Amino acid sequence: MIFRDREHAATLLAARLDAWRGRRPLVLAIPRGAVPMGRTLARALEGDLDVVLVHKVGAPYQPEFAIGAVDESGAWHAEAHARSMGIDPGWLAAECARQVARLRERRAAWSPGRAALDPAGRVAIVVDDGIATGATMDAAVRLLRARGPERIIVAAAVASPEAVTRLRRAADEVVALHVPRDFRAVSLWFEDFAQVEDDEVAAILAAERERERARPAGDGPPADVRRP
Repeated sequence: MIFRDREHAATLLAARLDAWRGRRPLVLAIPRGAVPMGRTLARALEGDLDVVLVHKVGAPYQPEFAIGAVDESGAWHAEAHARSMGIDPGWLAAECARQVARLRERRAAWSPGRAALDPAGRVAIVVDDGIATGATMDAAVRLLRARGPERIIVAAAVASPEAVTRLRRAADEVVALHVPRDFRAVSLWFEDFAQVEDDEVAAILAAERERERARPAGDGPPADVRRP
């Protein structure tokens, strides 16, 4: 399966997730590439759009070797192997604080004057254009879980079999349109995989805030719970 572009993939994902339309799900996009997809999903499912901001924390002297991840609130998720590495707590606290500061700078640039939307009690759909190892998405889901959503759904155009297996342990549901055995790279599965820039992310989020404000008062999720 080759997708024309992210819009094409998001339209197909919206069809797969149509059972949640009318529940006003919270669509959380992994920036930056998934933000245009998140906009399409949020509009098709009559939901709200935000970004989920997480960053891996690398080991001392081996920054590419992830020992965990932190989100913009400062919540920390540790990989299983991190506990046995004897990492200095002072170094870890400083590194987490550094990454949190970077994430908050992104929030301020992309959504000035607006805090992250609260997922508590809501159906949260975390979307990415493609998932290779699943490490970033896994961290996002585990950190999101602590904030009390009703249900967490991982959605992606393409994902490796290994990532799907990993994420099924963390999320309530995983929806991947294509799970090729020979995954290689996300870009191979899109005819158009143009880079998404910071100003595009900011413009999309600003437009979605206006759409939320235009909703009639009291236009929230209905009391009945619809399941796929």
